[in-house]
Amino acid sequence: MEQEEIWTADAARRYDTPGTGMFAPEVLGPAVDLLARLAGEGAALEFAIGTGRVAVPLAGRSVSVTGIELSRPMVEQLRTKADESVIPVVIGDMATSTAPGEYSLVYLVYNTISNLLTQARQVECFRNAARHLGPGGRFVVELWVPELRKLPPGQKATVWESAPGHIGLDTYDVLRQHVVSHHFRFDDSERARLFRSPHRYIWPAELDLMAQLAGFQLESRHADWNGAPFTADSRSHVSVYRLPPAQ
Repeated sequence: MEQEEIWTADAARRYDTPGTGMFAPEVLGPAVDLLARLAGEGAALEFAIGTGRVAVPLAGRSVSVTGIELSRPMVEQLRTKADESVIPVVIGDMATSTAPGEYSLVYLVYNTISNLLTQARQVECFRNAARHLGPGGRFVVELWVPELRKLPPGQKATVWESAPGHIGLDTYDVLRQHVVSHHFRFDDSERARLFRSPHRYIWPAELDLMAQLAGFQLESRHADWNGAPFTADSRSHVSVYRLPPAQ
């Protein structure tokens, strides 16, 4: 299953959920606050900018934002909110495509680095971030922690959400470090809608090694955008990596 097959025009139309889910103010606000603070007076580049969930409010904070995005339908949805002069976007792959200019911040949110399905591609994503940053620049990655402790012998799936109208479960291939996320959405009818996406999961220590290969050092890691401590029980993390400052 290729990413172009997943992020279709239909997926782009259904992606935005204004005011709820990952678009809820209590979810989105702290992310934008931290990214604006880290960008400072410099420009920001979002890998896999999508429909502009983060980029649009970040640009509204007077941060110059550029994006790289593989899916044209997602960019078309973004264009209903901001035109090319406000948020320019390069169509391409976040591991290899380049955007013009130099940035103080590159960021990659909501588990998206795991959409790259090999370790080599994930390492190249870090290297691509480093290529875009000036000395002392930062790369921010938001990523979930694999829930393998929930898998007893012989079981291959975990349910990570069971809520009205939505059931989310992950099926694991621990040999290849692959997981497929299944989203079942339903209403009062007898039909459910299924959305699936493949990922390669990454342990925090492995992510740190990828960063080192690209010249970064871990500056901070927290359990969420609000700065909660990262612990053995955290389900996700926000990691900030930084290049060495100019000598």
